[in-house]
Amino acid sequence: MTEPSSYAFRNDDTSILTLDSIGWQIIRSSKYSFSGNERPDTGHVIFQYTLSGQGWIEVDQKVIPIPKGSGFLVQIPSKHRYYYRDQSQPWEVLWLNLRGEEANRIWKMIIEQEGHVIQREATSPVITGLQELLRKISEEKITDKYVLSTEIYSWMLTLVRTSREVTKDISAVTSSIILKAKKYLKENYAVPLTLDMLSEYCGINKHHLCRLFQKSDQISPLAYLRERRVEAAVSLLRTTDLSIQEIGRQCGFDSPSYFGKVFREHMEMTPKDYRMKKLEFPYDAIYYE
Repeated sequence: MTEPSSYAFRNDDTSILTLDSIGWQIIRSSKYSFSGNERPDTGHVIFQYTLSGQGWIEVDQKVIPIPKGSGFLVQIPSKHRYYYRDQSQPWEVLWLNLRGEEANRIWKMIIEQEGHVIQREATSPVITGLQELLRKISEEKITDKYVLSTEIYSWMLTLVRTSREVTKDISAVTSSIILKAKKYLKENYAVPLTLDMLSEYCGINKHHLCRLFQKSDQISPLAYLRERRVEAAVSLLRTTDLSIQEIGRQCGFDSPSYFGKVFREHMEMTPKDYRMKKLEFPYDAIYYE
């Protein structure tokens, strides 16, 4: 299979696990946006994985990027929104949509273990298995609901197994390291920080520290730092008369243009616009954690 494609299946059999839809898609329009509480179709679950580019999901009062190598799990209906922003690179995704009590049970379990956003390599059996299922549907014309149910259940067991492998390493020692790193970042966001400085403070290799952050919070240490800096900037924009350039400097941004870029990524507007739009955005503080 060499071209993006998608397939939908319709039946009323609620006694078995059923595949509602599956596809490989390349998203280029910022009109691509789905809210979990506004969809007309309900009672199913979705897994969507990024092959290239990046999308975003708003869930659990957080805005989380979905870059290459990550995916999200959501239940319909639920409070979330996933979407694409205008970018130089399109968002290329694999996705599937399932129905059945077992799908909802497993989704809930994975979300409790890893969160809504999970990390998997493209070579993971979760992703290669999904690609193989799409190939079978496309090339072998598999449409029988019982065969598809068997294939999907096997795939979900792979998802469960890999989830347990990912989460079993989150120990008390790991939690202590993450808390120590977060405290340091919160207290020192205003000064220039590097991964080397943070890893030296925590006493572990920087690559290992990044892996621990991803497993624990589905975010990198530097992304966590940027969130703390944006939080501080939002507060200063509303509670002081400091210039925007000075606010950026006090919040640890090395240049006004970089401050503006990061602020727009998180708030979808410039620092000046946020300062001016007090009626539409009446918040003196916003937290991403």
